Amino acid sequence: MKQITAIVKPFKLEEVREALAEVGVTGLTVTEVKGFGRQKGHTELYRGAEYVVDFLPKVKVEVVVKTVDLERCIEAIVKAAKTGKIGDGKIFVTNIEQVVRIRTGEVNEDAV
Repeated sequence: MKQITAIVKPFKLEEVREALAEVGVTGLTVTEVKGFGRQKGHTELYRGAEYVVDFLPKVKVEVVVKTVDLERCIEAIVKAAKTGKIGDGKIFVTNIEQVVRIRTGEVNEDAV
C-alpha cells in the first residue's frame, strides 16, 4: 500500500476530490497548510505598503491506496490540480507498512 500526499492550491481541492472519487478512492484526509517552494512566496501591496508573503496557503490531501491503484490516482490528482502556473504543488508517495481499521479490526488492504 502507498500513501499519497498532495500539496495543492486551495481552489483546486474540490476538483481533486472529484477526480479521486472517479478512480475509486473512497476516503481521504484534508488539512489546510501554509508553505512555499521554489518561488519562496511573493510580495503584495496593502494600504500602499509592499510586504512579503512568505508562506502561501495550500491544502494537503492524504490518501492511502493499494499499490496497483497508485499511478491512476497520481494521474487523476495531476490532471485536476494542474493550472500550469508556478505553485501548483507537489505529490509525495510513501510506503505504508500496516493499516488497522479501529472499529472492525480489519487490517491492511481490507482496512483501506
